[in-house]
Amino acid sequence: MRVSVVGAGLGGLALAQGLRGAGIEAEVFERDPGIVARFQGYRLVLDPTGFRAVRDCLPTRWHPLLDEIVMDASAEQLVLDPRLNEIGRLGAGRTGIVVDRQVLRHLLLTGLTVHTDAALTGYDVLADGSVQARFAHRDPATADLLVGADGVTSAVRGVLSPRTTPTDTGVRFVIGRTPLTDEFAGLSKAYGSKIAGDGVSLLLGAMRFRTPPQRAAEQLAPDVTLPDIGDYVRWAMILPSNGSLEDLTAQDAVLSRMEGWHPELRALIEQADPDNSTLLSIRVVKPGERWAPGPVTLLGDAIHATSPTGGNGANTALRDADLLRRRLIDADEGRRDLLGAVGDYERQMFEYGAEAVRSSLEKLPAFAPGAKLS
Repeated sequence: MRVSVVGAGLGGLALAQGLRGAGIEAEVFERDPGIVARFQGYRLVLDPTGFRAVRDCLPTRWHPLLDEIVMDASAEQLVLDPRLNEIGRLGAGRTGIVVDRQVLRHLLLTGLTVHTDAALTGYDVLADGSVQARFAHRDPATADLLVGADGVTSAVRGVLSPRTTPTDTGVRFVIGRTPLTDEFAGLSKAYGSKIAGDGVSLLLGAMRFRTPPQRAAEQLAPDVTLPDIGDYVRWAMILPSNGSLEDLTAQDAVLSRMEGWHPELRALIEQADPDNSTLLSIRVVKPGERWAPGPVTLLGDAIHATSPTGGNGANTALRDADLLRRRLIDADEGRRDLLGAVGDYERQMFEYGAEAVRSSLEKLPAFAPGAKLS
């Protein structure tokens, strides 16, 4: 069996790793001109399902390395005012496994065949049931299955399910990171909590590695090369839906809304890495009607993009990857036919994917009143 995966995000790479481990040929096609052409994100919290999924997709020899580059996390999920006084609670405390997205992505990339500068322009289902993907700057690729793991603006979804389109919630947020130094020790109670300002919310999260990733790879898995990243604080400010950013930089956009805030909070933004601070919009994709059975399917944000306030986007994409991996192994080993395996994956994925989008939107108004939820 041969599988073409479009998109080198966490879900697509986890699927490709899992198939590779089962002896199934998988190639990844990424539209970016290079693997590190743009910044690939910050810390994320994996729930037990998400962590188990990524672990099961990786070779067992890398499990000790994976365990060393994550951290256990728990957060009270307080609501604080800009002077760091507790004024409420968001709900039950949250626990999970914290991992840096960029570090995890580099681990998942190891050993895979990844073609960059490969923007999909379309695909054709051939007479023998295989599928041929067409790209702007490279030769077509033929496979038994084409998987669109290419995000909110998925080119694969545009052909497979053109009526399934992203919804812009109107909410914008600025996200960045700052090295975690002793200066910010006093902010520890704010990690995992919401700081509620005048029409804005600031969210903080600490990333502390048990062992620096680069050193951990050298010691535990010499065939893996991981980025040289130290401990940091990830911060994100959610802005009102009618806010204007004018021509401000990401940091200035945040600082302009922090007048009178605790000096440690302002210092955290002032000392951020400007190259890793950016403005993003919150868009969601809700699974709609199922498409006709065939050798093309979707995974992750391409079919169920969630609001980050749900904390379930990466977890759901990794769940997709592991489920599809297992179904394709069944097909490769003759326990079921390929279309039946893909159909079973899609039935389950549509159900829990739709719930992931719904629950993420349900949490959004607590951070951004006035968001468009329909």
